[in-house]
Amino acid sequence: MNFQKITILLLLTTGSAVAQIKGVVKDSLTRQPIPYVSIWVENETQGTTSEEDGSFYIHPKGDSKTLIFSTLGYEKVRRKGASTVKPMEILLSPKSVALKEMVISKWKGTKHKEIGETDNGICQAFDNAPNIDLKYFPYLSEYKKTKFIKRVAIYTDCRIDNASIKLHFYSVGANGFPGEELLQDDYIVTVKKGVGKSSFNISELGLKMPENGIYVGFEKLMIEKNRTDIRFYPLVLYNYVTKDFVFVYSGGKWMKKVLRENASEDPKRVYEPAINLTLTN
Repeated sequence: MNFQKITILLLLTTGSAVAQIKGVVKDSLTRQPIPYVSIWVENETQGTTSEEDGSFYIHPKGDSKTLIFSTLGYEKVRRKGASTVKPMEILLSPKSVALKEMVISKWKGTKHKEIGETDNGICQAFDNAPNIDLKYFPYLSEYKKTKFIKRVAIYTDCRIDNASIKLHFYSVGANGFPGEELLQDDYIVTVKKGVGKSSFNISELGLKMPENGIYVGFEKLMIEKNRTDIRFYPLVLYNYVTKDFVFVYSGGKWMKKVLRENASEDPKRVYEPAINLTLTN
């Protein structure tokens, strides 16, 4: 992809913070810390991520805000946050998941097909909260010959070494919203320094292209390892595409994100993460 990068910085907080909430997130059974938990101020765009030792801090605007804690494999928790000397202890209960029957399919890897490339080569990068931003890949009958997902490629702008993000894969729900996560554990990848395509071989996951399509996205990890003086890396690049909406997980819930042209007769457009998939047989 040839592109011109324009960076847009979105402020995560405005005004003076009136509280600083600190705490640690742990497994309710083992009491072990849980890293990379998404932490949101409910119904707001302010959020953060727990560190590798489960610790977190956040500066909500206003007092007595409700915080939402969510991560793959655990039940979502809502807790009232308050500025106290003693850090909060947040216990997440492991989510009971019915194990599906595993079918081992042998794949050859002799054919490859890259999907998801757009005509729009101008990308923008957003320094946003720990959203889960998704791109929808519809199923086409031609994918029958290359039904396995081998690689995920994301266009990124990263100014530090070994920055990490979390990848997500969702089925399509009955109402068109993102459905169940297709993985049972977090999938963390490391992005290379520089501007361009970061490609990840995910063939060990055994994911197939579902016949009703798939949502693939990323979650920004707002941890100290990814932080510089002014922002968190990596920045993911977005294409400006003609679509009615995209799905974004923000403020503890899924939302349809819409950005329209000024003139009503113009097509609707949205910013969609620049993600490609490579399919194989």
